[in-house]
Amino acid sequence: MRNILKMNRSIFSYIISEISDQYLYDENTERPWIVGFSGGKDSTLLLQLVWKALEGILKEKRKREIYIVCNDTLVENPKIVVFVENVLHKIEQAATKQSMPIYVHRTTPRLEDSFWVNLIGRGYPAPNSSFRWCTERLKINPTTRLILDTVSNKGEVIILLGTRKDESASRAKSLKRHNIIGKRLRKHFLPNAYIYSPIQNVTNDELWQYLQQNSSPWGANNKELITLYKDAAGGDCPLVLDISTPACGQSRFGCWVCTLIKKDRSMEGLVDSGNEWLEPLIDIRDLLLKSRDKDSWRMNFRRNGQPGKGPYRAFARAYFLRRLLMAQKKIKKEFKDIDLITHQELVAIQINWYRDRIYNYKVSNEYNRIFKEDLDMRDHDEQFRIEEELLKNICKDNPGDFGLIQDLLSLQKNKSLMLRKRGLLNDIENRIESFLEKSKN
Repeated sequence: MRNILKMNRSIFSYIISEISDQYLYDENTERPWIVGFSGGKDSTLLLQLVWKALEGILKEKRKREIYIVCNDTLVENPKIVVFVENVLHKIEQAATKQSMPIYVHRTTPRLEDSFWVNLIGRGYPAPNSSFRWCTERLKINPTTRLILDTVSNKGEVIILLGTRKDESASRAKSLKRHNIIGKRLRKHFLPNAYIYSPIQNVTNDELWQYLQQNSSPWGANNKELITLYKDAAGGDCPLVLDISTPACGQSRFGCWVCTLIKKDRSMEGLVDSGNEWLEPLIDIRDLLLKSRDKDSWRMNFRRNGQPGKGPYRAFARAYFLRRLLMAQKKIKKEFKDIDLITHQELVAIQINWYRDRIYNYKVSNEYNRIFKEDLDMRDHDEQFRIEEELLKNICKDNPGDFGLIQDLLSLQKNKSLMLRKRGLLNDIENRIESFLEKSKN
């Protein structure tokens, strides 16, 4: 046992020394480090080792800035959100107190990219392996924007990741494919960005031994982290930079709405460990999974006007919203600071319902019915009515044009929310041809 501990100490001493060397002797002293941090075991180990390396560097030589980037998809496991936010707060306080050039950046998806705006508002079906629309919007884009902004300001960046070969065969293969013998950094697909993976050769046993024997330098309790893993039998979802990253729901702390897997073992593990308040979330996830391919819940034409299984019907979107708000009300009784959906998302959902000409359901009615309090959205309703009346007046001599213009505006908006607008012109032409054909008949 002593030999194992001694060996582990030498492994981590080497990694700390390497990190220190990379920090001090990098030829470009201006490029900052971006540390992907999820609050899980791998990113926690990585940050502890980086922090330890900085402690061994003279204060006047700590010139390179280090950005701790934590991405919140807004549908993260609520228990993990509370834990991670507490850790981030401690990191910020400790960095200031210890004069560390460490700064926390929290990233979130844009409003139009949020999970509920797309699923409930626009009727996107729950993600599956062939239509994994969530990963780019919730994970890749927010982090990419921050990296590109940093590159724009600083010229270059180095991204530190907590990926390890011991985690899975696919990751080991990926690391091996991208590594260059004799070099610590590998090129990232984003311009002027490089990846550094200091802990790639650390095994699971070595990781856990280090976290158990070394307290967090920012004052967080590693025992709490270990307990989370024990309760959930899960893992952390890494910083996601490309679509090839596997889904995180099955055995990792990821999005609680994830329908890319059949069962969310980490959520179920937390419930079995005494967190019964999470049960409504499991029920909603299961509902999304079971209803995803129901013909009766989906429209029979796609958003581009072509025949096929399309967005969720109005009643389905309203039902999902109702179930979500009911779950939020139940959770709010115990945890007042936890929001499953924001007010801004509710407004955006209503606007999207109007764009899809859904008038028989109102977000405010669903909210008021459940919470017994007024969600005032009259300003948004009035603005949309004014825009609609104006368009109707313009088209009064040709009433059929009103529907066509509404369709084309909706089509353009749908495409603009995507990362690529490929096929927009073709979809518009098809919609106009279809309209003209109907007009002839």
